[in-house]
Amino acid sequence: MPVNTIMGLFAKSPIKPLQEHVVRVNECCSHLIPFFEACAQEDWDEANKQRETISRLEREADSLKREIRLKLPRGLFMPVDRTDMLELLTQQDKLANLAKDIAGRVIGRRLQIPSTLNESFIAYVIRCLDAAKQAQKVIHELDELLETGFKGREVTLVAEMINQLDEIEDDTDVMQIALRQQLMEIESKYNPIDVMFLYKILEWVGGIADQAQRVGARLEVMLSRS
Repeated sequence: MPVNTIMGLFAKSPIKPLQEHVVRVNECCSHLIPFFEACAQEDWDEANKQRETISRLEREADSLKREIRLKLPRGLFMPVDRTDMLELLTQQDKLANLAKDIAGRVIGRRLQIPSTLNESFIAYVIRCLDAAKQAQKVIHELDELLETGFKGREVTLVAEMINQLDEIEDDTDVMQIALRQQLMEIESKYNPIDVMFLYKILEWVGGIADQAQRVGARLEVMLSRS
């Protein structure tokens, strides 16, 4: 994104660039679904196209992150510390990094989720991405929080949204445990090294929900200081 556009966003609101960044991050993560669907079909050309799209969007998010860091005004007159905003930016940017790393590692070994696990696995990926989407929703409430001076009903609303984010992350933990148990039952049928990587894929995908929860935790810190 051009610097002048970023400055234009800052002119509208000190939060707008942060919101623009989280949209790009979520777009990046969303391509994990068609990526894993292509892997399941052994359509490695399509899987690689999805990986390239994920990498491109991750680079765009990273570039936007750097511009925000450089251009975020100092001494902003608002009840949010600049350091807190930058830390929030860092935490949400890690979501895109995770998506890129997952796609790269999977395509590198042309790993496939076992067919008997695939339906449950895709549901797991979707639920992990729900956590990232929920984090985005919370970020988009920051404008309202600023307008109310981080007080009143809006704070309660955001706190409830963060609680919902925690509940989604809890769901993903339960789903990961179930998938690990299913994989354990059939692991003897597969290459041991591939099995090791399959367990890691479950962990890496779950890391998206964990990271989204960290975004929520940073917002809670901001609320507590306001």
